[in-house]
Parts: sequence; C-alpha cells; structure tokens
Amino acid sequence: MTATRDAQVSTPAAALSELISGNKRFVYGHPRYGHDVAQAAATAQGQKPHSLVFGCIDSRVPLEAIFDQSFGSICVARSGAHVLDRSLIGSINFAVTELGVALILVVGHKRCGAVHATVQALRDGATPGSDSGSVGYLVDQLAPAVHEVGLDDEDAAEKAIRKHVGRTAERLRENPDLAGEIAAGRVRVVGAVYDLDSGWVEFLD
Repeated sequence: MTATRDAQVSTPAAALSELISGNKRFVYGHPRYGHDVAQAAATAQGQKPHSLVFGCIDSRVPLEAIFDQSFGSICVARSGAHVLDRSLIGSINFAVTELGVALILVVGHKRCGAVHATVQALRDGATPGSDSGSVGYLVDQLAPAVHEVGLDDEDAAEKAIRKHVGRTAERLRENPDLAGEIAAGRVRVVGAVYDLDSGWVEFLD
C-alpha cells in the first residue's frame, strides 16, 4: 500500500490551514492522533506528507504533537535554534522535490536557549568567528538576528528569536533549488513562533 495525501491538503494554503487547526486541537486538549502502532503500520509502505516543519532541538517543542499530526503527515527537521546548514537545506529540498510537500514551516520558540546564549556571548565580547567550535557556529549564525535587534535592547533575545525565524524563512525562499516551486505557487515558506507556556503557535506571515 502506498500512502496518499488527503486531496484537501494538496496546496500551500491547505497545508497551512491543517497545521493551524492541529495546533488549535493541541491547545484545547482535543488531539485527533494518538501515535499508536496501527497508525505507523498504515503508512509503512509509503508517504505523502503535506508539510516540512523545521524547528529547534528543544525537548519542550515536539513538533508532531504541537501540530497534532499523525504518521506520514509532516516531515520534521531540527537543529539548535533552527540554524540552517548544508545538510538541512538538502533535506528540505528533498522533501519538496521528492516527497512533494507544499509548505515549509520554520518554527522558533520563546526562551530559546541558543539565542539567549548568543546574546550573552555577544554582550561579553564574543564576535562571530571567534569560536571555531561547533557551538561557535551557532553563535555565528544567530549573531546577525541579534545585531539587527540591538544588544542594548533588554528584550533582545526574544526579539531576536522572531528575527531569526524571518531570516531563516527568507534564506529558504531565496534558495535556487526552491525558487521555481515557490514562484509557481506550489510551495510556500512560512515562519512561526511557539509559546512554551500556552502551547499556541503564532504564524508570522
């Protein structure tokens, strides 16, 4: 059996609507999907996801749960503070070209540890490129969003989270491997921020 995507979830608008509805079910305590083995078996022979959701590695942000999506519905990619690298861009491109996802959703979240650590590092005098380690790479990638907000802003970290979501989404929109699909209206890139306290996802576009 080959998994097929619901005909009603075949466009960027329909995919976004499904994620918005799923987040509402999650917040109101009425999830539709329980993630049992029967659901896993039903999609074992194939998949046709409607969206790729790219988020942070934070354990408090389980993406399938906060959007109440079942097996085969969404692809998930994660990294610290949803920082892009070559592997992640390739994975996202694969989801679009090979799996036919209609939506790429970039999800940041409030109180992101990586962003707060970047703000502190920059306030302490660290500069992009000054730390050659792997964590330093995250600082390098997050620093532009922090500087765009300004280190003197007392709410710099939370504002930078939103800026970084927007910058990540824009970087994906400008990716030459995605540009054609986006221009044709077959794929849309949207940013969002998850509230750890309420469970709500705020869609930024």
